[in-house]
Amino acid sequence: MSDRLKLELADELGFGDTVRTKGWGEVTTRQAGSLVRAAIKRAEEDLAKGEQR
Repeated sequence: MSDRLKLELADELGFGDTVRTKGWGEVTTRQAGSLVRAAIKRAEEDLAKGEQR
């Protein structure tokens, strides 16, 4: 997964500012799990549309 996509998803989930100011090390386990779930959902939607990221 690209860094751009990870940051985009973090923004959508509400912790992008934390990543920008403090780094990925400050992301909680719950936030990381949410990011993974959002990435999987996005990939499934893209595959359903016939696209690839």
